[in-house]
Amino acid sequence: HVDAAYGGYFKISSELGPGARKAFDQIAEVDSIVIDPHKHGLQPYGCGCILFRDPRVGTLYKHDSPYTYFSSNELHLGEISLECSRPGASAVALWATQKLLPMTPGGKFSKELDKSLLAARGLFERIGNSKNFQALMQPEIDIVIYGVQAEDASTASKRANEIFDRAAKKNLHLALITLPASMISQYWPDLILDQDSVTCLRSCLMKPEHLDWLEDIAAILEDAVNE
Repeated sequence: HVDAAYGGYFKISSELGPGARKAFDQIAEVDSIVIDPHKHGLQPYGCGCILFRDPRVGTLYKHDSPYTYFSSNELHLGEISLECSRPGASAVALWATQKLLPMTPGGKFSKELDKSLLAARGLFERIGNSKNFQALMQPEIDIVIYGVQAEDASTASKRANEIFDRAAKKNLHLALITLPASMISQYWPDLILDQDSVTCLRSCLMKPEHLDWLEDIAAILEDAVNE
């Protein structure tokens, strides 16, 4: 099974690194996959689904209600879909979007994804050159995770929460992620692990425009530290 709900669209990106490319190329071999056109597919919520290679899986899922009934023994989407009935307008909107912007490697849609990935790498590089932040794992798609420099894990976590709040006041909206200390020790060997986890900052550069905004983003981050 592969959960491709967020990053699945990057399969058509020409900027994936070798490791990520190898992983994405294996998607064709899976038994089941979650996909969601929300965000990267330029759709509002409502088009996500789980696809199974073997349709017989549908016989293992069942829900009943007093107002639904089916007149044949054939599998019916209304019976086996996780979300049951959904508005058809969402599907039409996705179809129209993909007609306008086909999911073709090297096409306009693909190049927009490339910009998001390049933006993530650009931010990662700036984080690595900053004395206030700690670069962690190299981004494989458009998500960058980084720590706030401190002597120990508890202080780094506290500072991450502070910068999260300060950046929001400057209209830079970050996310927080708490990771096991054992996971990040290889990227941050001089951090004293006085607790089992470290709260870090997380940036999703999902818009192609983020590539042009990198200097502003980095400047706001530095300002948030120095307040």
